[in-house]
Amino acid sequence: MTLINTVSVPESTSDERAARLTEAGAAWGDRIAAKPASAQLTYRVGGAGEGSVATRITAGKHEFVVDEPAALAGDDVAASPVEFALGALISCQVVVYRLYAQALGIRVDEIDISAEGDLDVRRLFGIDESVRAGFSEVRLAVRLSGPESAEKYEELKAAVDAHCPVLDLFANPTPVVVSLSNQ
Repeated sequence: MTLINTVSVPESTSDERAARLTEAGAAWGDRIAAKPASAQLTYRVGGAGEGSVATRITAGKHEFVVDEPAALAGDDVAASPVEFALGALISCQVVVYRLYAQALGIRVDEIDISAEGDLDVRRLFGIDESVRAGFSEVRLAVRLSGPESAEKYEELKAAVDAHCPVLDLFANPTPVVVSLSNQ
């Protein structure tokens, strides 16, 4: 069984995108100014095991499957957890590039981002506890097109690097609390 993401993303013009970004930024600014606590969001996502090692994830009204390739005991019906993590980083970067390009008045016609992450599986399989379980390095290649100078795009990159939530997750330690229950 192969699960393919067949979601169609609606096309939008740069004017429509600019209007949505401006409207969202203004609405959040007003909301936070009126009630600072509204800036605090909690995301809830659930998952249940399926197949060999796959997981069906439910995030609000959305559902998707995460799996592993056969070499890592999976059925290879979907991208792996670390591929989804890299995808989350890329997609957050796109959002923040769009948001800050609009805020800074920097025109970006196209955004194309690729990510690579190096992972040593010896820790995963209990072979060597001295290596890190997660990525030892992640590399992003961001390609922007548009009429702006290289300096303007560097200004934009600096703003994105300072404000991207998922980049922050990768770049900084995040406290994680794990609770276990036995039913």
